[in-house]
Amino acid sequence: MTTVEEKADFLARLKEFEGIHAESGILGLDPVNGPMIRHWAEAMGDTNPVYTDPDFAKTTHFGEVVAPATMLQVWTMRGLAGGAPGGSESPVQKLYDLILDAGFGSVVATNCEQEYVRPLTLGESIEFDQLIETVSEEKTTGLGVGHFITTLMNIFVRGAEGERELVGTHRFRILRYRPHPKKPAAAPAAERRPRPRRVVNRDNKAFWDGIDAEQLLIQRCAKCDTLRLPFGPGCNNCASLEWDTVESAGNGTIYSHVTMHYPKFEAFDMPYAVALIELDEGVRTLSNIVGIPHDEVRIGMRVKLEFVEHDPGLKLPVFRPVDAAQEA
Repeated sequence: MTTVEEKADFLARLKEFEGIHAESGILGLDPVNGPMIRHWAEAMGDTNPVYTDPDFAKTTHFGEVVAPATMLQVWTMRGLAGGAPGGSESPVQKLYDLILDAGFGSVVATNCEQEYVRPLTLGESIEFDQLIETVSEEKTTGLGVGHFITTLMNIFVRGAEGERELVGTHRFRILRYRPHPKKPAAAPAAERRPRPRRVVNRDNKAFWDGIDAEQLLIQRCAKCDTLRLPFGPGCNNCASLEWDTVESAGNGTIYSHVTMHYPKFEAFDMPYAVALIELDEGVRTLSNIVGIPHDEVRIGMRVKLEFVEHDPGLKLPVFRPVDAAQEA
């Protein structure tokens, strides 16, 4: 239905079902019986002996075994293949068929309300009437667009004189709906986003040139021989601007470390360990620890330099734990 007029016409057809007694005097398939009560009580975890123990039930104000009140709907059920109580000609079934033909093919129960007038006892047989109370206008819900249908079932037993005695009511509401269209699936993300590029300037270019050649270079003051890492424009000891480099042997000890959990970034396998490595040459550098889980990294752990090419053209130094035998 795409126009206001079509929707109004369809709603008018649905509203014709309101107030119809769809079924009257429908008999329950089974009388109230002990085995069904026992199965229900076991399934619900209800151990009240008034439902299963005749001797105990005699001591109560009921005077006999009674069915749990919440079993009320059980005695009206038609079985897996029973369909609507009145069959294909039932007004309820005709209402459902009309809504189904209009494209509201999905269904979900939204709520039910029961009223218990008196308990049922063993051997009693129920009969019930069913009223179509209301059919709503078209509603938009989180599940989709559709109509709420509310039915009321009045449940009776026949007395000795044939009169009907009301024992309970069952009001049931369902939503017959058309699901919202599925959103288009997002395009599959790349397997891994590229890592951030290196920031190279005239002060640190020699360092990154060394990494590309798989050398960990340490800057050395040409005047006082003080080593420094990371690279800088001048010596922190004597302020000289003259320098050269020495190559690190790549051995060191974890001085401190931290595990990175956030922020999430697709280029990295989270979580991961970042450590401050004290190189044997006496300077410190930051790098990733590889080869062991992040939660096994420890201060004082000996590590050895490796080079990893994460992306084409992006080579970085990392450190792997080693034992004394490996280091030797």
